[in-house]
Amino acid sequence: MSLIPFNQASPVGNELGYIEEVLASGHIMGNGPYTRRCEALLESVTLSKRALLTTSCTSALEISALLLNLQPGDEIIVPSFAFVSTANAFVLHGATPVFADIRADTLNLDETQLKKYITSRTRAVIPLHYAGVACAMDAISEIAKRNNLVVIEDNAHGLSGAFQHKPLGSWGQMAALSFHETKNYTCGEGGALLINDEHYIERAEIIREKGTNRQAFFRGEVDKYSWVDFGSSYVLSDILAAMLLAQLDRFQAVYEKRREIWRRYRDSLQSWADAQSVRIPVVPPNCQQACHIFYLILPSENCRDRFIAHMRERDIHTVFHYLPLHLSRMGRRWGGKEGDCPVTEDISTRLVRLPFYYGLADVQQEEIITKIRAFTC
Repeated sequence: MSLIPFNQASPVGNELGYIEEVLASGHIMGNGPYTRRCEALLESVTLSKRALLTTSCTSALEISALLLNLQPGDEIIVPSFAFVSTANAFVLHGATPVFADIRADTLNLDETQLKKYITSRTRAVIPLHYAGVACAMDAISEIAKRNNLVVIEDNAHGLSGAFQHKPLGSWGQMAALSFHETKNYTCGEGGALLINDEHYIERAEIIREKGTNRQAFFRGEVDKYSWVDFGSSYVLSDILAAMLLAQLDRFQAVYEKRREIWRRYRDSLQSWADAQSVRIPVVPPNCQQACHIFYLILPSENCRDRFIAHMRERDIHTVFHYLPLHLSRMGRRWGGKEGDCPVTEDISTRLVRLPFYYGLADVQQEEIITKIRAFTC
């Protein structure tokens, strides 16, 4: 049997055709017609007031950090169970990270503990929608509003997800998306900043364009453009935007295929999981999840490691996920220590992710499920 990878980027539509059109047009830099078409589609599906394509989700988070005008000592609240960029994008621009624990069911930031992390220096909270399952955005938004905090959604996993019928990415003042190779919709490397508070739009465009008012110049609003603010080179090439557009054109079809794969895992593994004291993902009834990850939480770290080895020996690639940010070398610089986020510390040692991508064939998934059912803890 050939190796079944954890992830494999899959063409879903007219990727090659669109890329050829861009090359033929001679316009391969950013802010071209494919960029604009992607941004319009994203605004439509997320209900955001403005979508700006960026070179990565990290870039989108960095723009949001610059928009906050962070000062030394300003704090941002981030889940410890997250990718490094969720914290690093703000630390890079002067913020002090405050690491929050997660819920044991959804693995999202625990909204019931959020108040204890807020101080007079807190500027923003960055909830991550883990696996594309929504955080409790009603409670988080209310707490943030009462404390005059900005909410920036890390929606790297959640495009096509919703909470209480409202799209993920539309709850916070801003949200960041990822189009990395591992994401549901991809162009290899890429991202987007969604803006829901209009007063951030003009400056976000400037920051994305190296601190210049170039976009205003293109719209005829100024007769020349110049350096007017902080910024960097965050604009995505139109070649990558063309590939992304082909993926977004198939937005619903991609979601439905991934939902089918997710449900097959759930339905086929539930009885095995119950017998082995293994937990499968929890999706609250008020969430439309994005079907980004299917994970298992094994009874112990030893069992998780044996499971990964068992699958690898059978040519199936399964992987763990985030290590606690507060226990990393950098996290300890801000006082992180064992016991600060007990749920994060526990879950990170027991979680394993299964192969999950658009091109995963039924026969491959059945092979994965068969090999999983042969494992005992």
